[in-house]
Amino acid sequence: MGRTLTEALVLSFEECKKQFEHERWNCSINHQAHRLNLIRNGLKESSFLFALSSAALTTSIARSCSSGILNESCSCDTSSFSDEVNEATWRWGGCGDNMKFSQMFLKSFLRYPPRHTSSDFPTAVDRHNSDLGIRTVKKNYVKKCKCHGVSGACETNTCWKQIKPFKDIGNDLKMKYERALKVSTDNAANSGSVELVTSSKRGGGAAPSKGQMIFRNKSPDFCSRDQYSPGTAARECNRTATCDSICCGRGYNIREVTLTEKCRCTFEWCCVVHCHICTRNVEVAFCQD
Repeated sequence: MGRTLTEALVLSFEECKKQFEHERWNCSINHQAHRLNLIRNGLKESSFLFALSSAALTTSIARSCSSGILNESCSCDTSSFSDEVNEATWRWGGCGDNMKFSQMFLKSFLRYPPRHTSSDFPTAVDRHNSDLGIRTVKKNYVKKCKCHGVSGACETNTCWKQIKPFKDIGNDLKMKYERALKVSTDNAANSGSVELVTSSKRGGGAAPSKGQMIFRNKSPDFCSRDQYSPGTAARECNRTATCDSICCGRGYNIREVTLTEKCRCTFEWCCVVHCHICTRNVEVAFCQD
C-alpha cells in the first residue's frame, strides 16, 4: 500500500502544478509552512488540494487493484453494470478499476468523525471537499470496451469499468475551484452538529450541494511573499498571455537563456532511438521584484 499512497501523492502534486502553472498561486506547497497555513486557514486553494488529494487516492488505489499491485488486498472489479443500449452486443469482462474497494479503504483511511457527531466547522468543510474528490472520480468512472470478431469485425464487445485519465479529473476539479462558494456555519442547537450554509450572492444562504467545492476564508492575491506563498517575484511568465496578471502590475524583465534538448532523432530497427543534443537561445520573461 505504501507504493500506492506515494503514487497518489505524486499524481496529485503533478496535476496541481499543471492546473495552476499560469496563475499567481502555482501550487507552491513545497514549503511546509505555506502548505500548513493554506490548510489551517481554509482558503479556496486548500479546498482544491483536499479534493484533488482524495481523488488521487481513490484513483491510485482503484488502479492498483486492477494492475495487481495490491493483489493481497483486492483484485479487478468484475461487477456488472446495467446498460440499456445494445446489451446483446457486449458482455462484462476484462479487468475493471476497483472503485468499490477504493472507497471502502478511504472511509477508514481518512478517519473523519461520523457526520452526526462532528461540530467542528473546519473538519466539516474539509470532509465536504474530500468527498467531492471521490465523487468526481466516480463521475469519471466509465465503460470501456474491446472489440472481438474475425478480420476486425466487431461482432461482440468485452466491457469493463475504468477511470478516465487523471487530467480529466483535474480539469473537472479546477472548474469546481473556479466556481467555489464561501460558506459559514449554523450550529444546530439541538444536535450540536455543523450546518454549512453558503455566504455568497450566488449561493443565497442555502446549504451547498455535494457537487460544489466550498471554502471558509477568502484568499490573498498571492502577489507578495507571505505565510501562504513565496509570491510572484522572479516568476517566469508569458509576455503575451500571463505576465500582466502574474506580475501583479510590477512589470517583467527579459532574459536570454540557453535550452538544451534532444534533436535530430533517428530510429534504428529494432528498437533503438539515437538523438543529438542541441542547444538554442530563447528569450524568457521574469516578473520584477
